[in-house]
Amino acid sequence: MKTVVTPTSTAELIEAVRSAPRVLAFGAGTKPRLSQVDDNVLGISTVGLSSLLEYEPDEYTFTALAGTPLRDLTAVLAEKRQYLPFDPPLAAAGATLGGTVAAGLSGPGRLRYGGVRDFILGIRFVDGSGRDLRLGGKVVKNAAGFDLPKFLVGSLGRLGVITELTFKVFPRPASTLTLRLPVSDPERAVTLFEALGSGRWEVEAADLPPSADAVYVRLAGPEGTLPLIARELLAHGSGDTLEPSVATTFWANLQAQAWSAPGNSLHKIALRPREAPALLQQVAAMGGQVHLSSAGCLAWVALPAGSDAGRLGLQALTLRGSGPLFSGRAAEPEIARAIKFALDPVDRFPGFA
Repeated sequence: MKTVVTPTSTAELIEAVRSAPRVLAFGAGTKPRLSQVDDNVLGISTVGLSSLLEYEPDEYTFTALAGTPLRDLTAVLAEKRQYLPFDPPLAAAGATLGGTVAAGLSGPGRLRYGGVRDFILGIRFVDGSGRDLRLGGKVVKNAAGFDLPKFLVGSLGRLGVITELTFKVFPRPASTLTLRLPVSDPERAVTLFEALGSGRWEVEAADLPPSADAVYVRLAGPEGTLPLIARELLAHGSGDTLEPSVATTFWANLQAQAWSAPGNSLHKIALRPREAPALLQQVAAMGGQVHLSSAGCLAWVALPAGSDAGRLGLQALTLRGSGPLFSGRAAEPEIARAIKFALDPVDRFPGFA
């Protein structure tokens, strides 16, 4: 895109959407491939729509404009010992609330608490006809029917321009503890992931970083119980407990994708844990790196510039790099085309290509 506008109100945004035959909205640009489109598409930056509109700590909900930086929101929540448990990625880099929803991204905490889609209560957006629409509500107990706000999660700005979001939040755990459990190979890591998933421990996060030499397990809960759970887990093999400051830095670096070199492409891949060993082998042969998250159900893959993510044989979303937006994508279902037509009948937003 050659031209970018930055509206500072919903009225200005509606005018921007109606002003051009082809438009695409984006946030702070922390995931640049998602907004890489033809020059004839008008770019609409939502960073001018930044404000916390309502915060009800006693109700564990907030409403904010889409361009609000996540780091600002997390700071406000922290003052009341509340947080977004899904560890939204790239918050430190300036990622916005709306951009995170549109990209459908969640971090390590999704293993126990669910992803970004599970915390949305209501959404306001402008569709392809320039209509200002509201879906959902502002309370946890909402009306029955289709959970339409979920359609905008992972929509990449191709169904509408998100302007406002209402989220539920959680109380921050009284204490956390991180274990480092060494593994000799990816197969051992998968076996450990499966044991954690079928056990009774309810771990908050279980990730294998690019070093691939240990699985890191995060526990959360009352301070007195965590050492007991840790001892039980460590009884099944070797491992140690990270110092709190070391653990905080470790998880923050994963959340920020700090392990991925800026020149590499970055991809998000959903997979089954048993597919992980083959993926790690393929990526290593291509000179790349893998961070396995959500107990092996999600892979963040960094590849050298010019690499073809399609060679991996899995469905991949490209967040950074010049390759295809999607690789290995299955045929679009009929319902997806119906939703696209309902929300964008004039085909103002680009397709998923």
